[in-house]
Amino acid sequence: MKVLVLIPAYNEEKTIRSVVEETQHYLPEADILVLNDGSTDNTKAALSQYEGIIVLHHPYNMGIGGAIWTGFNFFVKNNYEYLVRVDGDGQHPPSLAKMLLEPLQNGEADLVIGSRFIKREGYLSSLGRRGGIKLLNILTTFLLKEKITDNTSGFRAYNRRAACLLVEDYPFDYPEPIEVYLLDRKGLKIRELSVKMRERKGGVTSISLLHSYYYLIKVLLTILVNFFFGGKK
Repeated sequence: MKVLVLIPAYNEEKTIRSVVEETQHYLPEADILVLNDGSTDNTKAALSQYEGIIVLHHPYNMGIGGAIWTGFNFFVKNNYEYLVRVDGDGQHPPSLAKMLLEPLQNGEADLVIGSRFIKREGYLSSLGRRGGIKLLNILTTFLLKEKITDNTSGFRAYNRRAACLLVEDYPFDYPEPIEVYLLDRKGLKIRELSVKMRERKGGVTSISLLHSYYYLIKVLLTILVNFFFGGKK
């Protein structure tokens, strides 16, 4: 089993070391790729202290979609079997990463999403963002005829088939809900597992509340356009 853990990081100098160390502890067999997405703080310097991990640097900030797309390209070109995404802000517990991988290894899913809202434990995001998440969940449940409880969760695991499909045409803005739609339309199997996430340990979110609703509108329009003009499964 050849596993790559992708850790996108933007201005995460306060958290990136603990995230890397936790990941090494709980997934010692995996390769770790940290994608420094044009950080302007000391993230790059913090990463230079580590051996045994792979670090790629964007010369400027491309956003979460650009960071994930670069990681997918590395994954595909280096013939990995499974990819786990763990964000660099400390919200995703690496101790649960193996749990996300199990349905992939058993052939039960192509994408596994760690959901905050199955049991509603741990940190659930702000009230304003939860409203947007709920709206996305209602839309995708209606369009896909399949209930997804946490469309925006970035704590995910992919098999090679899913990663190869996504790398061909990856959404750069708020990509997680569009991932779900694109993979479901191609007939891939999506599964959610309950996880308990944590509040970020440092830094600030790259998407403000105002931008969250801007991206929400873009995502809703993108999904609807794809549904009506891009075909179904």
